[in-house]
Amino acid sequence: MSTKEQIIRVADSLIRDKGYNAFSFFDISNAVGIKKASIHYHFPQKIDLGIAVIDYHIENFHKMKKDFEDKSPLQKLDKFLSIYRNIKNDNKICIVGSLSTDYNTLDIGIIEHLKIFSEQVLNWVIAWLKYGQEQGTFHFKGEPRTKAVLLISTMIASVQITRLTGDEDFTLIQKIIKEDLIKND
Repeated sequence: MSTKEQIIRVADSLIRDKGYNAFSFFDISNAVGIKKASIHYHFPQKIDLGIAVIDYHIENFHKMKKDFEDKSPLQKLDKFLSIYRNIKNDNKICIVGSLSTDYNTLDIGIIEHLKIFSEQVLNWVIAWLKYGQEQGTFHFKGEPRTKAVLLISTMIASVQITRLTGDEDFTLIQKIIKEDLIKND
């Protein structure tokens, strides 16, 4: 892994652990074992690094989306839920959830990239919800977009709140989400 990739991964971990405003290039230099000047070589400003972290998530999302292109809506739901389970297991929070809490202090460039990423994830969830509803796999009231926003926001929030309430609640939330979507009243 290149130094640049190491910097991005450490920054990602710090953002999802401490928050964007709570870490510095000094934290990264200590974790990677390089001088701060080496970080500035790759990322002249913190905003450049913040954008690179979001782009890293966008790239990973596109890879995952391609891998699941031909999967069923139920398999896509399972993958969606597993993404948040993995975040929870890593004792982190979602990049969108983390950066959204800093929204009022973020540079417009970071906000724009975050909106792009969020919209891509939202559109993916809308697509498999809609297809699953058309197939009769999923049953829900309202528009697929509204249901997608509800699912995403529930998972972002549940990763955070279950830090306080425990893993059992997280597991139950995911179970109820799945049961509610596939039940046929």
